[in-house]
Amino acid sequence: MATSNQSVFLLTVNGQIEGANFPEYDNLYCKYCFVYGHDWAPTSGLEEGITQITCKGSQSSHRLIWNFPLETTFKSTNPSGWPQLVVSVYGPDVFGNDVVRGYGATHIPFTPGQHTRTIPMFVPEPTWRLQKFTSWLLGRRPEYTDPKVVAQGEGREVTRVRSQGFVTVSFHIMTKDMKKLGYDTGPSSPANTPSVTSGWSTEEQPYNM
Repeated sequence: MATSNQSVFLLTVNGQIEGANFPEYDNLYCKYCFVYGHDWAPTSGLEEGITQITCKGSQSSHRLIWNFPLETTFKSTNPSGWPQLVVSVYGPDVFGNDVVRGYGATHIPFTPGQHTRTIPMFVPEPTWRLQKFTSWLLGRRPEYTDPKVVAQGEGREVTRVRSQGFVTVSFHIMTKDMKKLGYDTGPSSPANTPSVTSGWSTEEQPYNM
């Protein structure tokens, strides 16, 4: 068991889904999930979740604020299949039906420390005008059966989509034992030096409450 552990590195993801910008829509919520390769496995935290419904405040213009926390840790023997965060935003249409307002994905940052990502969102579009009118009338907009397809790319080339909105996510990334396995995730600096005792590499060391 000790021998196998020497070939494993850890990736800890903390942060939050801060909010979104959808000028045409309000009262939205966000679902998220992680997509990763076969060599990866979660060891703690949540792999998926759903935020609260939020509306635009009078002072925030078009901004929708969630500040929904992310916290999970992965282990792997291979950087191939590095985890991605997939987000899906939903809200009511004019008839009160819950419909998708955007899909998006981003890779978890490779380097330890603080990062912010703005994710462009998109929605699938009907091919024909009649389909578009029918889907609007029945409240059944085109959507993916499994949102994880957004991160996989297979079959995406045959999907017609339209861009709309952005989601902002902040990350605090920590890694452990990557350099021991020969993986260098960035230039070394005094603020990004592994702790001698813990082996974690980050801008600030984890602490226990």
